[in-house]
Amino acid sequence: MSLDATLAHIDANLSQATDRLLELLRIPSISTDPDFADNCDTAADWLVADLQSIGVDATKRATPGHPMVVGHVDGDADGNGPHLLFYGHYDVQPVDPLELWDRDPFDPQVEDTPKGKVIRGRGAADDKGQLMTFVEACRAWKAVNGTLPCRITFFFEGEEESGSPSLVPFMKENADELSADFALICDTGLFESKTPGIVTMLRGMMGDELTITGPSKDLHSGMYGGVSINPIRVLSKILAGLHDDQGRVTLPGFYDGVPELPDELRAQWQGLSFDHAAFLEDVGLSVPAGEQDRTPIEMIWSRPTCEVNGIWGGYTGAGFKTVLPSQAHAKISFRLVGDQDPDAIRDSFRKMVQDALPADCSVKFKGHSNGRASMFETDDPAFEAARLALSDEWRVPAAYIGCGGSIPIAGHFQNLVDTTPMLIGFGKDDDQIHSPNEKYDMESFHKGMRSWVRILDALSK
Repeated sequence: MSLDATLAHIDANLSQATDRLLELLRIPSISTDPDFADNCDTAADWLVADLQSIGVDATKRATPGHPMVVGHVDGDADGNGPHLLFYGHYDVQPVDPLELWDRDPFDPQVEDTPKGKVIRGRGAADDKGQLMTFVEACRAWKAVNGTLPCRITFFFEGEEESGSPSLVPFMKENADELSADFALICDTGLFESKTPGIVTMLRGMMGDELTITGPSKDLHSGMYGGVSINPIRVLSKILAGLHDDQGRVTLPGFYDGVPELPDELRAQWQGLSFDHAAFLEDVGLSVPAGEQDRTPIEMIWSRPTCEVNGIWGGYTGAGFKTVLPSQAHAKISFRLVGDQDPDAIRDSFRKMVQDALPADCSVKFKGHSNGRASMFETDDPAFEAARLALSDEWRVPAAYIGCGGSIPIAGHFQNLVDTTPMLIGFGKDDDQIHSPNEKYDMESFHKGMRSWVRILDALSK
């Protein structure tokens, strides 16, 4: 096998790889909106055909929701290498608010920016661009060497952005087929947009939605204001009480199971010289707002959170309407770490809300995501081999890092199919994932493909 020849093939065919990504990005595979179900099906078909074009035995698998794509390919004839599984998701977030996009979200283009060329469009970074870095690396390897270096399973999901309701049942039903030595997951990013990393720590997630009802109907505030309970005022008081003045969450039992960061790991993170001032300045902020006795990087990677993600009630249209609303609503999410129990936290939150309700108010809840935090050991030599391969490509030492997000699939690979996750991604801090004008740096796409070639080489030896 010629590593240099495979890397040169990627360089020479970058424009063709980019065209294929743009073609996939044009498919509006929004999983949470039923109006786009056919588009999700189209995206799955596209991926099946693309995998088949490089010799992968790929099929579309039906689920109660959007389909999965599963493909298999054997490696060299000696069969001595590891069995690798690569996971990605082809569905994307909704594009609202559309008026904040500079162009049609599903008319992707390569753009010149002050920071270099980027691929602009919904799903460019999360996760179609990341997914295609691995597919294109395999395409280049196959073109140069005739076969891939080891046995590889491809596993692409279509519901990641809508809570993955079909994922766990599918993984349980197909556990033998999805079991591998390592599950490569490309849904993370570079540290401070420049240092490649392997994520070893992910926060869990619990989400809840509540509706507080007061009067039986909307009321005229001149006739009923003052004498009638206002559910928005009740909700606002409850939400304001979720944090104390030091940024700590006040929910009873919330910090049960939260571990203290080991001194060795804290020192390693401090060595990364995280510039929290620049991190906040990029989004128009300046002061860390979380737990005041923790460093910003600890807040993001190793501390739990409680956030209000949406709140509404009454009249919110143009002009003004002096209404006293019947209902008030909010969506709350909790990022979890260590051994925090999402079920216990949900119970504690709901009890706290119910205990705070005054007379004449009632509450209904609707549960959303529910997953524990994950931690991954790096004792296996494959992790160090992958880290060194990343360092070779990016010309800076790659690091073992944390991640503030929640990627439940990593824990599912551990718990459902007994497979070790290895999380490696090439997103940048300003990719604006889930937001208008999402982009993926051309550097990330190009070096991501080259990185996977180096990692495949390192892991298959």
